[in-house]
Amino acid sequence: MGGRLNGKVAVITGGASGMGKATALRFLAEGARVVVADLNEANATLLVDEAADLGHGDRLRFVRADVSLEPDIEALVAETVHRFGGLDVVFNNAGVGGAFGPVTELHVEDWDWTFGVLCRGVFLGVKHAARAMQAAGRGGSIINTASVAGLSGGAGPLAYSSAKAAVVNMTRAVSLELAPYRIRVNAICPGAIVTPLLAMGRSLEDLARDVKDAQPWPEPGRGEHIAGAALWLAGEDSAFVTGAAIVVDGGMTASGPNVTARQGEASPLAGLVGVSRGNTGEEPFTIHGGPAPPPLVDGA
Repeated sequence: MGGRLNGKVAVITGGASGMGKATALRFLAEGARVVVADLNEANATLLVDEAADLGHGDRLRFVRADVSLEPDIEALVAETVHRFGGLDVVFNNAGVGGAFGPVTELHVEDWDWTFGVLCRGVFLGVKHAARAMQAAGRGGSIINTASVAGLSGGAGPLAYSSAKAAVVNMTRAVSLELAPYRIRVNAICPGAIVTPLLAMGRSLEDLARDVKDAQPWPEPGRGEHIAGAALWLAGEDSAFVTGAAIVVDGGMTASGPNVTARQGEASPLAGLVGVSRGNTGEEPFTIHGGPAPPPLVDGA
């Protein structure tokens, strides 16, 4: 089978849905062996079945992991190396919406949980990927999911935006440390991508329509767009690229991403304080007072 990732072994966290799922399927189609980590076992089962139907079943494995817990990430990397004989690419993609609400009302435990997933999860993925790649001595590519929300104000909730800004800076800083080992470290900064995480209770069709107001490009962003960027960063065509934050946003940042102000009262979280746990399979929202948003929509 021909492909740009033939012989490569990849780990994708948050790989059972959305951007991670699209990337897992793309990597498999390009010849990689892939280990997907996620908390949502039901979504992972659907992915495993889909991969088997496409003829990739022998090259995909699922490991349940909480990216905020170091033993889980250490075990994930060890299992990957044991199962497939090495590690070439790690896509630290797992994410949640996290804490939301005015800064004066945010609960510190929600803030800490948000950073545990979005920031500590990336740190742990980089740490244990780098250890495995250094031990093997053949270099590698580490890709971190940041966000346009980490590049400016107004493109996401405070805690989420702050964590994603940390991911961008972490990516740049650690790329300097790992360059001598030929380990490249880059970030992808998605804009409004149509996934259950961003839907926040809306249908994916409604979300696709709504995001057009946030960007100049006429088509909405899809998980496949992020998968294409991840494929490029994972492969040899980006061999001289490290420490970069690649923006994939349909021109959103070029037009000034004041998404929060544009949505106003139309935002599904307007007037609420709490935390969004995304597509983890756990209760999607904890709201501190007031009605809960509608449940997340399953899909993409």
